[in-house]
Amino acid sequence: MAKKYQNYIDGAWSDSASGRTFENRNPANWDEVIGTFPLSNKADVDRAVAAARKAFESWRLVPAPKRGDILKKVGDLLTQKKEEIARLMTREMGKVLLETRGDVQEGIDTAYYAASEGRRLFGHTVPSELPNKFNMAIRVPIGVAAIITPWNFPMAIPTWKIFPALVCGNTVVFKPASDTPATATSLMEILTEAGVPKGVVNLVHGGGTEVGMALVEHPDVDLVSFTGSTSVGKKISELASRTLKRVSLELGGKNAQIVMDDANLDLALEGVLWGAFGTTGQRCTATSRLILHEKVYDRFLSMVVDKAKKLKLGDGLKEDVDVGPCVNEKQLATVEEYVKIGVQEGAVVVAGGKRASGDGLAKGWFHEPTILADVTPSMRVAREEIFGPVLSVIKVKSLEEAIEVANNTQYGLSSSIYTQDINNAYRAIRDIRAGITYVNAPTIGAEAHMPFGGVKETGNGHREGGWTVYDFYTEWKTVYVDYSGQLQRAQIDNAEN
Repeated sequence: MAKKYQNYIDGAWSDSASGRTFENRNPANWDEVIGTFPLSNKADVDRAVAAARKAFESWRLVPAPKRGDILKKVGDLLTQKKEEIARLMTREMGKVLLETRGDVQEGIDTAYYAASEGRRLFGHTVPSELPNKFNMAIRVPIGVAAIITPWNFPMAIPTWKIFPALVCGNTVVFKPASDTPATATSLMEILTEAGVPKGVVNLVHGGGTEVGMALVEHPDVDLVSFTGSTSVGKKISELASRTLKRVSLELGGKNAQIVMDDANLDLALEGVLWGAFGTTGQRCTATSRLILHEKVYDRFLSMVVDKAKKLKLGDGLKEDVDVGPCVNEKQLATVEEYVKIGVQEGAVVVAGGKRASGDGLAKGWFHEPTILADVTPSMRVAREEIFGPVLSVIKVKSLEEAIEVANNTQYGLSSSIYTQDINNAYRAIRDIRAGITYVNAPTIGAEAHMPFGGVKETGNGHREGGWTVYDFYTEWKTVYVDYSGQLQRAQIDNAEN
């Protein structure tokens, strides 16, 4: 009998008002049902938002260091339950244990970082232009935050959003991806165990249309943080603009790794294999394009093909597995379709290229790690996000051409260059249009205390992570204290002639 899960609203676990449910299954073995979850609707959203709105009035008055203390406890509990959560995550979304452990660790790091920020929500004091007057700007919480997250990092990304929201004094309604609702439930259980008060965090399971968009359009939701596809992000931006909500969007990517002719090829090889096929290529920062200098193109391509063919596919719970399944049948079909498109456009499949078969793979959504050679910058496989284990390889003649190709996409999230020439490295840092650039490292590997996000259609300018995210979850309030005992009029009649 599959475990039955519930929403968490106003401090209590409950079924959806709709009475409907959906199943969560293991993508490595579709016969395994992880659990059943409420297929929620607008009524559930209304209850959750009302609870969050009510709780905001008391939560905003809790001193920020005390809010941080609760998040410190959250980090401690995540540490205690790391292996348990990692195994659950692998079962429900497929990536290997090495990565799901890392996913939980990112949540732990974020918890401790956010806890410390409870004592560092700095404002500013500046001199007044008038005597006996004090000027300052302080941060204040905004209100109810709608948190809408994807399935590929079901612990890390929610913590990137929820923890800063809470430490800043906001309350939360959390809508996780329907492919990873169990991990989201684990996080909610930990938040409540750590002492987050009733109504401050609320969990509503369900689909993007009925739950996600209901949150975006809700008049009592003050800010929305969303990670997902660019197309959905644009729709959220449009809907939220009607009520002038603050919105943070972290969207798609088409990330490139450049390998110059002077690069350490063995190091670059490790980087591209990890960047392209880690998480089965299902990262917004995944290495989707490999841009090779013509002098090393044949040699390096041969190296990558040889290693990619040796990667082991299978159930991510097995320690010797390198690559897990696509998250669901639809995602596998998308990957298969893009491989066909690439071949039709003239690319050559030099590794993989099809759905994987073999022992232990028949009941899952596995696709072979795939490499497409002879790709040109204008091909769809070089421009569109695939979100799967497909690497497009492009030949260039110079650093300038490599950067031009890297920038030839609507996205601008992550980027990478392998070179031993410091001048080339700094030119790439300056000229690549991306929110993140790695030098001699793959396009994946974000750290919790650094800003995360991109340019162009990768987002709308806000950043997750690091110190910058706290600007999103707070309003600046300017305060003037006049202790002169008389009316003083700034900027009106004080200029000397």
